[in-house]
Amino acid sequence: MLRLAAAEADGAITNWLSPDDVRKVRAEIGPGTELIARLFVCVDTDTERVRETARWMLASYLTVPVYAAFHDWLGRGEVLRPMHEAWAAGDRQAALKAIPDEVVDALIVHGDAATCRARIKEYMANGLDTPVLAPIPGGDVPIDQAVRELAPER
Repeated sequence: MLRLAAAEADGAITNWLSPDDVRKVRAEIGPGTELIARLFVCVDTDTERVRETARWMLASYLTVPVYAAFHDWLGRGEVLRPMHEAWAAGDRQAALKAIPDEVVDALIVHGDAATCRARIKEYMANGLDTPVLAPIPGGDVPIDQAVRELAPER
């Protein structure tokens, strides 16, 4: 998919990346292809609350075959195997519990606004051209306020 985007299109749009994953994707598409990624962001300092919400989001996506294959390619196959097995067995709660904190923290930008902005800058420093922020509701900070707080500093 990434090679096709680099060969035939002006850019590649991705989803569910960590800043480190950006390097691998960038290496695949080369420097001349625009790299766009939707970044899920939750301006909230309650880490456990963010992780609880994020696990539902991750399980819903990363059990879809194309996303599972993508994350296998990114190197998460073994760490996500327990989630996949529990999901396939129909045990959604076990699937959620099987997602390690480090996977959640790698794929979801969260913390206070300054921490989130710094994390987004990491993505860009690693080769992301265009971050598309997808604010996650549910924290103490309302979405409209989070959007304002995530805006680049002037």
